[in-house]
Amino acid sequence: MTGTEVVAEANTIAQAFLNDHAPFDRFPRSLRDYFLDHVQLMDYSAGDVILEPGSGRVRHFYLIVSGGVAAERPGVGEEGVERFELEAGDNFPMAAMIGQRATRTFYRAATDVRCLRLPRPAFEHLLGESPAFRDYCMRGVSSLLDQVQRDIQQHAAGNLGGDSSLETPLRGLMQSDPLTCSPETAIHKTVRSMHEHEVGSILVTDTGRRAKGIFTLHDLRAVVADGVDLESPLSAVMTPDPLSLDADTYAFEAVVEMARHHIRHMVVTDDRGRLAGIVSERDIFALQRINLVHLTRAITAAGSVEALVRARSDVGALIDTMMAHGAGVEQITRIITLLNDRTVTRAIELSIEEQGDPGVPFTWIAFGSEGRSEQTRVTDQDNGILFDPGDEATETVRQRILPLAWHINQVLDRCGFTLCTGNVMASNPRLCLSFAEWEQTFREMVGSATPENLLNSTIYFDFRPIWGDLPAGDALHQRVADLAAGNSVFLHTLAGNCLAIRPPLGMFRDFSTEKDTDGVERIDLKVRGLTPFVDAARVLALQAGIAESNTPARYRALVSGGVLSAEDAGAFQRSFAFIQLLRMREHQRQAAAGESMNNRLDPDELNPMDRRILKEALREARRLQKKLEVRFQL
Repeated sequence: MTGTEVVAEANTIAQAFLNDHAPFDRFPRSLRDYFLDHVQLMDYSAGDVILEPGSGRVRHFYLIVSGGVAAERPGVGEEGVERFELEAGDNFPMAAMIGQRATRTFYRAATDVRCLRLPRPAFEHLLGESPAFRDYCMRGVSSLLDQVQRDIQQHAAGNLGGDSSLETPLRGLMQSDPLTCSPETAIHKTVRSMHEHEVGSILVTDTGRRAKGIFTLHDLRAVVADGVDLESPLSAVMTPDPLSLDADTYAFEAVVEMARHHIRHMVVTDDRGRLAGIVSERDIFALQRINLVHLTRAITAAGSVEALVRARSDVGALIDTMMAHGAGVEQITRIITLLNDRTVTRAIELSIEEQGDPGVPFTWIAFGSEGRSEQTRVTDQDNGILFDPGDEATETVRQRILPLAWHINQVLDRCGFTLCTGNVMASNPRLCLSFAEWEQTFREMVGSATPENLLNSTIYFDFRPIWGDLPAGDALHQRVADLAAGNSVFLHTLAGNCLAIRPPLGMFRDFSTEKDTDGVERIDLKVRGLTPFVDAARVLALQAGIAESNTPARYRALVSGGVLSAEDAGAFQRSFAFIQLLRMREHQRQAAAGESMNNRLDPDELNPMDRRILKEALREARRLQKKLEVRFQL
């Protein structure tokens, strides 16, 4: 091969690498040409040393085109070293290049390897000229996750003819000059003003332009029905202290709050708490074309189990719409939680109407993914009951509640929450308990770290009250957190149990898969992808006495408590969110294809970007588990 041919081959390989790998695919033409002019094509045979700490200050940045590189550096564990593998699309040594120092890692070709090698001056030029490359160098996989989210939202906006993101601030949606009046204004004058301006609401403000109340056409119907004197001041019939959100709040928050509180208008305030405008559900729906508020009302107002089941049939379509609009994973799971909680509440109310009130205060508790507010469209039931027996015998009260609990479980099954095969349901006598019984159950669980108790802790320690005496449920949750925090032996064993499920990374950071009955190699995104993040967050939160169940919220609380750095917690949260996103997308594909929905994914079906980020996310899970090893001396 002539010198010209060698250069041409190198140029072709480098161009293909730029096209296929982020953030290099975002280089403008001028930087692409600069990259091609300065990069070198390097080949190494298996066993060759590519870079080592003794080489001094690093002079080149390496981009792997093909093959695998074995890396080894000082770390934790019995051997005192950390080993990992790099493959096509990966690069090294980023930290040493940024720090202008020698690498601390020994890099050897594990197979025949082909790399693109960029000299330090060229690396620094690209770092200074490309914001996308600079962001990637500073934040790594986090910048790629942001890019994926932006791409999704841009695709959604293109399909829907404009900016349709749930991330739109309210200041861009609100009516900035809403109709207002003082609290002393007579009702009939207010109604006349609303009619003249053709609006369905009016805000009641004080002299400092702060919202003191809101009056709507819905309120007017009640005024007429009750025969209220129309000369009365509006303050007598307005809804006082209306909910408000800051003008910089995203539309998503308004959607959730309006659905949660069954309201059609949201007051928008400036940074000093003064009235800035108002947003109606019509404004939100004009942006999103989704009917979350309407769907929530349909579930809440369902007059029968059949009506409740019909209302639930629209949930899947809503999730699809939100995903198409580029909603974030945590946003989607919050809305799923809202709809699921409304469904559970209505199922309980309908069951009581049909079966009769048991005559004793009780609280419906959710465990597992429902308790963590992390359900997707594939879910089963994990629930229990906390009751107050009062002066009656506990067993007598339990036997009175159990038939109702079974009826509720059956109604929820009809609504799409399948019966738990492990019988983790409120109709199980062992999960229908008084406060004292629940406390004793958790005390025994913490006091004896048997395999069964450790398994149960992964379910029952993630709980929250949904219906009934919510303060009693919260008090029990705090009691559980206190019990766990006070038992270091239990926490140590629980932390060790977290390491039983390893992230599915194989040789050269490719995926460790399992063959399904159809012969396809897949990974379980829930068990082996999400569980390491969930389990680690749980044990760290319990050790810190944090009474929080949601995984992202636990990571945020661990930062506030000084347990994790903001950088580490952010990386773990983003990795968790990406795996959850892949899981939701696979559920969406399975539903559209009429397949039975599950959590198993063929990684070969992923595009290069998603495949690369999934590997990085799983590597974060592995890093998180190493932190547990150090913290609990495992």
